Amino acid sequence: MEYFIVVILLLVFMLAYFKIADKYNIIDKPNHRSAHTEITLRGGGIVFPIAFLLFLMISTWGKLVHLPIHDQAAENHNYLLFGIGLLSLCTISFLDDLYDLSSKIRIVFHVISVSFLLAFLNAFVVLPIWAIPVLYILIIGILNAYNFMDGINGITGLYSLVTLLSLLYVNQNMVSFVDRDFIIYPILACLVFLFFNFRKKAKCFMGDIGSMGIAFWVVALIGLLMMKTGEIKWILFLAVYGVEVIFTILERLKLKENIFEAHRRHLYQLLANEKKISHLKVSTLYAVVQLIINAIVIFSNLSQNVIFVIILLPALIFYLYTKLTIKKQITQNIN
Repeated sequence: MEYFIVVILLLVFMLAYFKIADKYNIIDKPNHRSAHTEITLRGGGIVFPIAFLLFLMISTWGKLVHLPIHDQAAENHNYLLFGIGLLSLCTISFLDDLYDLSSKIRIVFHVISVSFLLAFLNAFVVLPIWAIPVLYILIIGILNAYNFMDGINGITGLYSLVTLLSLLYVNQNMVSFVDRDFIIYPILACLVFLFFNFRKKAKCFMGDIGSMGIAFWVVALIGLLMMKTGEIKWILFLAVYGVEVIFTILERLKLKENIFEAHRRHLYQLLANEKKISHLKVSTLYAVVQLIINAIVIFSNLSQNVIFVIILLPALIFYLYTKLTIKKQITQNIN
């Protein structure tokens, strides 16, 4: 019943936000680099910080009335630290959706938000000093990678749903590392968002507030799992996005392009724009590939080094082969 009520509340809030966004013209206008052609409401990813606020209020109320906690170990997690980081990041991201803020302002808030995330993970206490700046760079990179990848209907919502469900399985069946509701609430938010976004003609787009917000939540969960188990293999739950973004950046650097400017060089963009494959099919493909990778990570008894090799090497070969094949076809068609 609790989860049903949460879904209803999220749906009501989304419908209310649509009216506000429509009234104040919070929209995404397509340009020559866009994968869509119609004006669409922006900022639908506001559902993620709202989901956290519901999680915080309901879990706090549960403690006040002495309801049983799903995971006793979860009492040790200071979700308020996470929430401050999440809400700070989502606020600046939403303002960026509206006003296109400078990169200097964004990076300051990114650093502040990641600081709260690292405090939430207890990283400042547990990890060596040299690891902290590495984590800042890695986490900020992942947040922006998520933002880069959110370019067609359904891709980030479906991809995040697969990752969250994998984390929920690990939490419930392998190692309990967090209160299950801290995973279930963003899952519900993904489902509500996808109801409006996983369509041929989307009702709304995530916007930076959504891609940054859900990325922050996913990174927090993977971080908790890695800290609990001492294993880094869980980062492979983000392998598909990782391979895509890293090698697209390398390609753009080779071409001496500004990697911070919008472009259409991602594989998913080539599939959707040049090959004219449905957005929903491309998004589903990305989610399914990541699901297969997650299954290997979860169920394989191989060493971490072997798992990294058997996942990343084929993923890289598949990515490069597919991208080069499409580019070759485009060149032949032009000639």
